[in-house]
Amino acid sequence: MLKVVKFGGSSLAEASRYENVKNIVLADDSRRAVVVSAPGKRNSADNKITDLLYLCHAHVQYGVDYRNILDLIKSRYEEIADGLNANFDAEAEFAAIEEKLVNGADKEFLVSRGEYLSARIMAAHLGFDFVDSYGHVFFNYDKSINREKTYAAFKEAFEKSSGKIVVPGFYGTMPDGSLALMSRGGSDITGSLLAAALNADKYENWTDVPGILMADPALVENPYPIPNISYDELRELTYMGAKVLHEASVSPVRDAGIPVVIKDTGNPEAPGTLIAEKFEESESDRDKFYITGIAGRKGFSVVDVHYEDLAHNLEVLRQALKILENHNLVIDQLSTGVDGFNFLVPTDSVKSHIYAIIAEFEEKFGKGCITVTDNIALVACVSRLMACRPGISGSLFSALGKNDISIRTISQGASELNIIIGVSNDDYKKAVQVLYDRFTKRG
Repeated sequence: MLKVVKFGGSSLAEASRYENVKNIVLADDSRRAVVVSAPGKRNSADNKITDLLYLCHAHVQYGVDYRNILDLIKSRYEEIADGLNANFDAEAEFAAIEEKLVNGADKEFLVSRGEYLSARIMAAHLGFDFVDSYGHVFFNYDKSINREKTYAAFKEAFEKSSGKIVVPGFYGTMPDGSLALMSRGGSDITGSLLAAALNADKYENWTDVPGILMADPALVENPYPIPNISYDELRELTYMGAKVLHEASVSPVRDAGIPVVIKDTGNPEAPGTLIAEKFEESESDRDKFYITGIAGRKGFSVVDVHYEDLAHNLEVLRQALKILENHNLVIDQLSTGVDGFNFLVPTDSVKSHIYAIIAEFEEKFGKGCITVTDNIALVACVSRLMACRPGISGSLFSALGKNDISIRTISQGASELNIIIGVSNDDYKKAVQVLYDRFTKRG
């Protein structure tokens, strides 16, 4: 059995946490491929190494003395290496970095050193081989991943290694040979690519939470972790604002049929959350909770357009969507009726275009045809079991009504994977709490 394991920055903030990671890795012989992020914050007043590296580059770019910041970064790595008694030459590593800075190294190179140095220390501490992401993760010119080339490179590197490797996340190689970064959180992607390349039996993503939570802990106190979640459910929750995995990290493992487990470095024995395509579920599993999770976002606008007998003139809808497309707007919901339609868009994306949109709609469909309502929040209740459990919609509407929460919009797809309701921004937190209590059988 082979597991690829990825550890985030919060799991690597200081020497004691590297030691904890070592204990986790060595506790299971199948954990033979490790991906690491750069060290995160040791406490709330601390800085992430990646943020310090971006700041260091800004100093270089504007001709401000950067050495104090580089020394601060160096001291963090020295403190970690010394605390582990790891075979790591910080002087040599940072001399090489500074030499490249003097010779014009770009931001991509400098920021990538966070993961690079973290992986160097972890490889030395574990006694594993170091495999650099540069030269093994390959981008296309549009920054998408060249999977075929990446998988072949990782597979060859693993076969040539001792069978135990550490890989830095977050960066790779452009077609012209230059180093390039992924978007923030990209180490999740590196782990997913490595798991797919090695045809791993499981991809474990270790973080500082006990799995994917049923609701945002900023809105609900101590929400339950989700034991099992399908890829489709995960995609819905992520789209609605749940912060779990980097979205681009899902498809490599999903395409390869590799299950993912979100685990807590602070509680390694906890089961975490299993992500897979489907599950064999008993009746007791089905009865545990009505839904899988709740997520949402604030700050939407509802645009209502009146056009008499719209149902028999769909050309109007096509013209309306073309106007929105010309303004590069992303539509989160679209509903139609006999004499009109409405759509939801993020307020920030529409506010600079709204007067032009109103003018264009009125020119095509008549004066006074359009109204705009701001301060709307969307809340999604997601469950793969929704289609086979009657009464969920009724329970949702009843719970909100009993708590004086007005529903402004409603959307449910034919797949019955979720119900999305719109409420006022002021009712957002209350709505999430009410629905969480209702569907976890607390209220």
